[in-house]
Amino acid sequence: MEQMGAFLALASAVCYGFVDFAGGLLSRRVHFAVVTFLGQFGGLLLALAAALLLPADAVRPPDVMWGMLSGAGSATAMHFLNRGLSRGAMSVVIPVSAVTGVALSVLCGVFFLGDRPTPLAWLGISVTVPALWLVSVGGTSRGDSGGTKSGPVPADGLVASLGVAVQYIGLAQADPASGLWPVAVGRLAAVLLLLPATWRHTAEFRRSARSLGWAVLIGAGAALGLILYLWATRLQMLAIAVVLASLYPAVPTALGLAVLREKVTRAQAVGLVSSAVAVILLSLG
Repeated sequence: MEQMGAFLALASAVCYGFVDFAGGLLSRRVHFAVVTFLGQFGGLLLALAAALLLPADAVRPPDVMWGMLSGAGSATAMHFLNRGLSRGAMSVVIPVSAVTGVALSVLCGVFFLGDRPTPLAWLGISVTVPALWLVSVGGTSRGDSGGTKSGPVPADGLVASLGVAVQYIGLAQADPASGLWPVAVGRLAAVLLLLPATWRHTAEFRRSARSLGWAVLIGAGAALGLILYLWATRLQMLAIAVVLASLYPAVPTALGLAVLREKVTRAQAVGLVSSAVAVILLSLG
């Protein structure tokens, strides 16, 4: 069961990696607030469909509240992440949000939720943080030099990391009997929270339907990643599931190499190898 949980968490990381790569590029053509809003709307559609197809045994008020809290975290994380990416700071925002989000979630799991990782798992966790940093900051993506403003904006990454931690921790507290409804409730809460920020940029909706459609599909991918993460937390400790799901920065790096023909740096190579080692340790632990 724990091995399946690890697999689901890694699948979640792959989904989020694709989402960040595509969303970061799209946020440089369409205003980040619109990309974030449409993404959460797309996530709401997918989550509703999944929740209806997989009926829940019982959805109680606490499950709804945890789902809403998770949605607030998701809205915060994606808003500030896309804002940072739209400024061309992918090499700063992604590692800060990923590493800090991992640290906060693991600490919360250990000190407040009773998680007790094995020594092998602790070793994997300790390897993950520097590995994520090396993968993300070891080189400059092609998207960062595409005519956008550059410069560090760590504040966006830090705020996004708080949202990531709230999203992961909140969703993990929902009762398994509630099925996927906490994810759907969270997407609805995120859409409502993001509406005021989006309202000021309604002119962006006159852009090509293709770009707006991509934003909705990207959000559906993010919701799928969250569903996979939720299943992972029901089979694995929160601390382990969060760390594995947070390996997503390796995916944009690999896509940059394969799709954008970027060259891997020595630091990125070390980070990718370290990430693989961390996955093995966490899976065995």
